[in-house]
Amino acid sequence: MDVVLVKTPNGALAPADEEARALIEKLKAGQGVRATIRRARNVKFHRKAFALFKLAFDVWEPVTPLEYQGLPVAKDFDRFRKDMTILAGFYKAVYNARGEVRLEAESLSFAAMSEERFETVFRAVLTVVWNRVLKAAGYASEEEVERVVNELMRFDQ
Repeated sequence: MDVVLVKTPNGALAPADEEARALIEKLKAGQGVRATIRRARNVKFHRKAFALFKLAFDVWEPVTPLEYQGLPVAKDFDRFRKDMTILAGFYKAVYNARGEVRLEAESLSFAAMSEERFETVFRAVLTVVWNRVLKAAGYASEEEVERVVNELMRFDQ
């Protein structure tokens, strides 16, 4: 189990993201764990990337049917985030059980990606999100989108 923690103002360690929170919630109260401490990449920058995804997801409206084979089709944040990452060029090609090639988004987890690589991914995703979603929603530039995301980050703290 690999999780990213942040030091809180009172000195405790707390989960840095939903993935870490989910893993920690599986532990029983009082259960001991062994940990190796390594500095993770910039947690605030990671949150900024997810704020960008959330901003775009909230604005995005799919143009496909709302039903598939009689079942309702819903917007899905995780699928949206992965699709934007793939469209930005960060994926691997894999075969599925039907023999078809599928594109799988690179993991954005702290353990899977260096700070430098994450910066590259963020810039590419920002361009894709602006061109595919936010430009049509009235955002004037990628710089404006980044300013809005930074503002959202201030409210989230």
